[in-house]
Amino acid sequence: MRRRIDDRTPAELLAAARGGERRAVARLLTLVERGGEPAEIIAEATHHLTGTAHVVGITGAPGSGKSTLTGALTTMLADEGRRPAVVAVDPSSPLTGGAILGDRVRMEAATVAGVFIRSVATRGHGGGLALAVPGAVRVLDACGFDPVVIETVGVGQVEVDVVAAADTAVVVVTSGWGDAIQANKAGLLEVADLFVVNKADRPGAADARRDLELMLDLSEISGSGSDSGSGPGRRPAIIETTATKGAGIEDLLVGIDAHHAALSAGSGLSERRDRRFVAEVRARLDHLLARVADDALDDAGPIAGETPVDTARRLAEGLFGAAGAR
Repeated sequence: MRRRIDDRTPAELLAAARGGERRAVARLLTLVERGGEPAEIIAEATHHLTGTAHVVGITGAPGSGKSTLTGALTTMLADEGRRPAVVAVDPSSPLTGGAILGDRVRMEAATVAGVFIRSVATRGHGGGLALAVPGAVRVLDACGFDPVVIETVGVGQVEVDVVAAADTAVVVVTSGWGDAIQANKAGLLEVADLFVVNKADRPGAADARRDLELMLDLSEISGSGSDSGSGPGRRPAIIETTATKGAGIEDLLVGIDAHHAALSAGSGLSERRDRRFVAEVRARLDHLLARVADDALDDAGPIAGETPVDTARRLAEGLFGAAGAR
């Protein structure tokens, strides 16, 4: 009797996935998202099979049209004969962990075009990127998908996370974003390799572009511009799109490919991937240390009369010696 697909080992699933079986790819991603020993086995097995895929992060405020833009971009990539995949990071309920999965609905055309789309729940991880996302990107890279697009939720710390997880970071804004741009100026300028003014057919789009241009001018004067890896202070391009109509999508693709070429021509690409490696190691350390701290609290929790500072120092000294309590 034939075994169910769930009974296959990670090694068997990886072999099938690299042979083109999409169901095996999906199963690998499920194991990665669940974590634990199977996820670690998959991480080790895929580590030396990666490095080909161009990883593109797309982020921006809710309502800026990121999902529609991602769908239009990946549909065009598929039509050109490339093999894109999307990791759509959905907000998840803090109570049930369930994801909204609205991104899938807005990428229907990309699904029809054969783009591999995977929704991953944030599961409360700070910054919006799940701990499983680096592992998911690695699986898709090992299975021959290129580029791999990470579409994230929200604004704020998530943009910093995107930089750690992507070779090219695309920040999407819309008309009426002037105040938000000013408020988030430093973070956006640091993160963006490309700016997209989406919904460019609406009133106010020209104002949004002007605000971005002014911000970039000021950053060049102050010397605080982003470093794309192709030269200090490389000025991010600003591209106008109307994703619902497909307008400007080709320009966006040209901009993304040009940025990747600039990175590849120097040391930028390897530097970014080194940072991605370090970011994942740090995330894994945070996860492991949190588990150790939880166990320590269960075994030797607060003592009557102790302050939170006293308890933390006592537990840290027990775990790491005197140095850990400083």
